[in-house]
Amino acid sequence: MGMRLVDYLDKGASLGSDAPCLTTDGSSLTYGQVRELSSRVAAALAIRGVEPGDKVAIISANDPVAFSCVFGISRAGAVWCPVNPRNVAAENRELLALFDCTLVLFQSGFAPLVEQIRDDLPLVHTWVCLDDSVEGALGFEEFLAPAEEDVIDRHPIDDVAMIVGTGGTTGRPKGVVLTGTNLETMTALTLMSYPFPDDGRPVYLALAPLTHAAGVLCFPVLSLGGEVVVMRSPDVGRFVGLIEEHQVTHTFLPPTVIYAVLGHPALDTTDLSSLQCFWYGAAPMSVSRLEEALTRIGPVMGQLFGQTEAPMMISTLSPAQHFTADGEVARSRLASAGRPTPLVTVAVMGPMGTVLPQGERGEIVVRGSLVTPGYHKNPEATAEASAHGWHHTGDIGYLDEDGYLFIVDRAKDMIISGGFNVYSTEVEQALLAHPDVRDCAVIGLPDEHWGERVVAVVQPHEGRSPDPAEVVAFVKERIGSVKAPKQVEVWPDLPRSTVGKVLKTDIKDTLRDGS
Repeated sequence: MGMRLVDYLDKGASLGSDAPCLTTDGSSLTYGQVRELSSRVAAALAIRGVEPGDKVAIISANDPVAFSCVFGISRAGAVWCPVNPRNVAAENRELLALFDCTLVLFQSGFAPLVEQIRDDLPLVHTWVCLDDSVEGALGFEEFLAPAEEDVIDRHPIDDVAMIVGTGGTTGRPKGVVLTGTNLETMTALTLMSYPFPDDGRPVYLALAPLTHAAGVLCFPVLSLGGEVVVMRSPDVGRFVGLIEEHQVTHTFLPPTVIYAVLGHPALDTTDLSSLQCFWYGAAPMSVSRLEEALTRIGPVMGQLFGQTEAPMMISTLSPAQHFTADGEVARSRLASAGRPTPLVTVAVMGPMGTVLPQGERGEIVVRGSLVTPGYHKNPEATAEASAHGWHHTGDIGYLDEDGYLFIVDRAKDMIISGGFNVYSTEVEQALLAHPDVRDCAVIGLPDEHWGERVVAVVQPHEGRSPDPAEVVAFVKERIGSVKAPKQVEVWPDLPRSTVGKVLKTDIKDTLRDGS
């Protein structure tokens, strides 16, 4: 049985209950206050009939009170179901139904979403509005009223801590079960893989949604009594300023937002010396922009590779690993996803379940206590993902002679053009080195001559207008004509999921319909 989510809070509180725990807009809740709030939430849930193992959802933007409720859910022995409010209503309704949620906490800003889905969720017996009174929902104070109850400290059933919906980009959404053991392994790997203050408390800046990767990265920070500075809404200029203002030591952003940070005029005049680790992940990062970040943000970039089913820490590239022993940037390593972490076994597998030798490309598979026990109420998907006794990531890659893991594509995104395997990430890295290209996506479209032709959609830097023919020539020079795009489209922006991942299926559909 792993640690419960609330145990990280209680551990941090044992190091001093007056220390700041969750800070936003200049005001802080101390560890003691967050603990008390979590106890009141746990008692309120118990009074409303929530039993250990029951599912409770939170629909909220980044907010200290909403995040405090996560610990109340855990203290009641219930299961936290984070919901991304930016999903379409139908997808959130489907997830809440799939998870069998019985109680939902939400912010008033999402009352219209709640209105759209509440009639279709008969299992939800209580709706609680966290920050206002909304018709048909309990106000938060009214919900919390019975504070005289003994502090509830129940244990979860089967160690289940949370169920996380996988985006519906690949058909029907699935619910990934994460146990206390999964998250404890993730926390241990975080603390052993990256620098943390020796004598002080870390300060973690959360701009990315706490419903996603940014949320689980809070647990290692809380276990050290650290402070989480919560940004209610994304604002790159404010983000840069808060690093200096709060002496931030740790933060996490996906690459696309890091590109925006690199483009912000305040970056070079802000004191970022407090940073120890600036995590990036969730999508491949341009090697040229990563080199720029190592100079302009500092030698503090830390990569992580994981997925919902094996959270965050399948492999890591610590800040120090971005450099060689003599202090030069380790260019060849920057395109890697780092090295498999100490508590995870990684292999590369061929189509028939054989483990391939070093340097050969195949599907990345993993084993260990980081890996989910499976998908909620979906034994078929669980069996498929754990074939041959390994968890299948759906990513294609290889391990080099130094044990670094290179991801070359999502299995479903590989392009076969003229009989050759073309891996989109390799083409994307070449495109991202072009001075006019801010971001890009490479896909395959049906082609009578080639079988599939390589197509690139590029998003230019502001004020730039790349010439498609010149872009093709630039890529050919770097990776040869077989892999170079046969077609380059320039779009002002790329379609993205609610967590910022580029939606290649949408790009394919648009280009297919247009061709």
